[in-house]
Amino acid sequence: MRLADYLDKDLVIPTIQATEKGAVLAELIAPVATKIPDLDADKALKVLLEREYLGTTGIGDGIAIPHGKLEDLHEIVLVVGRSPQGVDFEALDFKLCTIFFLVLAPEKVAGMHLRILAHISRLLKEESFRREFLEAEGKEQLWELLSRT
Repeated sequence: MRLADYLDKDLVIPTIQATEKGAVLAELIAPVATKIPDLDADKALKVLLEREYLGTTGIGDGIAIPHGKLEDLHEIVLVVGRSPQGVDFEALDFKLCTIFFLVLAPEKVAGMHLRILAHISRLLKEESFRREFLEAEGKEQLWELLSRT
């Protein structure tokens, strides 16, 4: 499996501007709504916030992997972003999150959804990858790194 198969260069955000959880989620969804015009961004945000209510997707080590399922979505969508200043995402280790991988999936593809989440988790456990991710300069370098995974 390659993340590049589910990622589009236009869905890479090298610098997230938002400073709080809900706003970060909205900022991550915004380019998806541009790419997929029939996506209801408000509904997507609601799904993500409901998922966060069940338990944080801030998994530690500065990483958050917000995710949710949408019945109107026809394919898995991955959005990647960085926050240089870090955001309080109520992470399990209480650290600010700087690395964000958002996964939106159609209701009916649970298996693939879980495989992608597991792949992202394995990838982000590698300290060298996290360091390269945070040190990449601009969208081009970030895209190059991500397209190799």
